[in-house]
Amino acid sequence: MITGDLKNKIDKLWLEFWQGGIANPLTVIEQITFLMFARLLDINESRDEKRASRTGLSFTPRFKDNEQHLRWSQFSHIEDAERLMNVVRDEVFKHFRLHTSDSRFGDYMKDARLAIDKPSLLVKAIEMIDALPLEAGDTKGDLYEYLLSKLSTAGINGQFRTPRHIIKLMVRLLDPQPDEVVADPTCGTAGFLVTVMEYLLETYSSEHGILQEQVVDDKGKTVIQKIYTGDLLTQQQWQTVKSKMFHGFDFDSTMLRIAAMNLYMHGVEDPDIHYQDTLAHSFADHFPHLEQNAFNVILANPPFKGSLDEDTINPPILRMVKTKKTELLFIAQILRMLKTGGRSATVVPQGVLFGSSKAHQAVRELLIEQNQLEAVINLPSGVFKPYAGVATAILLFTKGGATDQVWFYDVQDDGFSLDDKRDTLYQDEQSNPLSFAGDLPKVLADYRRWQEHKNAAIQNGGNAEISGALFSDRAQACFWVSKADLAANKYDLSINRYKETVHVEEQYDSPKEVLEQWMGLVDEIQGELKELEGML
Repeated sequence: MITGDLKNKIDKLWLEFWQGGIANPLTVIEQITFLMFARLLDINESRDEKRASRTGLSFTPRFKDNEQHLRWSQFSHIEDAERLMNVVRDEVFKHFRLHTSDSRFGDYMKDARLAIDKPSLLVKAIEMIDALPLEAGDTKGDLYEYLLSKLSTAGINGQFRTPRHIIKLMVRLLDPQPDEVVADPTCGTAGFLVTVMEYLLETYSSEHGILQEQVVDDKGKTVIQKIYTGDLLTQQQWQTVKSKMFHGFDFDSTMLRIAAMNLYMHGVEDPDIHYQDTLAHSFADHFPHLEQNAFNVILANPPFKGSLDEDTINPPILRMVKTKKTELLFIAQILRMLKTGGRSATVVPQGVLFGSSKAHQAVRELLIEQNQLEAVINLPSGVFKPYAGVATAILLFTKGGATDQVWFYDVQDDGFSLDDKRDTLYQDEQSNPLSFAGDLPKVLADYRRWQEHKNAAIQNGGNAEISGALFSDRAQACFWVSKADLAANKYDLSINRYKETVHVEEQYDSPKEVLEQWMGLVDEIQGELKELEGML
């Protein structure tokens, strides 16, 4: 989470826009994002130049020789406000449009315009954005999150991102590969997709391909940051990653523009991001090749609240589950979008796990009887604070086959305080906050052990039941439950239904002993009172 000082800088920048005559919060966010994008273009260009010199790999420059003056590091130092306005408005934004015109990303940049009409406001905005620690990896995402929270406070239908450490856990659990196709049906700012890209770069970087860079974090402290170059990816894999791997859908155009820029800045040069409600009739009409049997991996945190008009829902989804509740409809649609053998990590409200309606039971039965429900990871109710206090869980499932056992984990500590402040609770040896800590590393390690154990059992000829004691103790944080037990409980996936609580019998002193202790204390108090009286 960003510090109070950094929040104050954003608040001050927001106020400058307001005082400068730009009161629409959507416009403010859009303009701040454009300027952040301009600076990030330059940052990434510099990093690619360093990477090319280190690895010998070529890259496509973002700035031609005659466009070097359009780099942030160049124009941000122009002292004449009028000249700065002319350069940014007439040349930098033109560069945005032309530079991306031959890609799908260009669809989101073709109408990019500078809405700031006061040179003095542009100068202040550039000065403030220049002072933000955008080089630090996690800070940029936190800045986006804080900016987006302004939409909600301004009374607009705002969105907030899934916490980054939860996204990291979900991505690492699924372990996406560079030859797979990944989607998010409600992508927002593309946090899941960006994290997949970061995971691939980290996984496919040799020791020689890891660069180290000094950056200033959100507390003003100089830290060493690792930059993963992905040098172990082949040219063919790079082409797939850059233009074919990532797909996102959302029905908020502002979020889509930010999502497209976010992916572009992380190396996805041609992201496939579309304005589309993935539950609607029009999804099949507009994207028939993506609407079903299209993806190897889907990561999602769909909207939980509200019910939809049945007439607007794509009929094949309703044939899978008869309901108007979005959290149930999205599970069915994700199953449709996955290829057979494709896998998903999806955040759901815990009501999905134990709801007693026919639709709730039907969805759980669908996951268990006609697909492979791999795991249910119970999250603490404070994970989404300060935006929401709803209790949630992560469902891991694979399309096709049938479930033999479901692995449960009861997360108590996600590495952050569970109040509205969400302060980090753990630090490394250099006193830097750890964002992936608490129970989360244990969840990842234990799930991988469970998968290895299952695979070994299957290779040895058994797949009906897992033998051995691994994760069989239901009094522990993680354990497995057989399909027979689940079916006997109407496919209830609430962890408390199966977790065993060990009751430790309390030992108490006898009443006579307690009375004697009490009388001894009374005598001692009376003695001290007598002593005090003698001193008067």
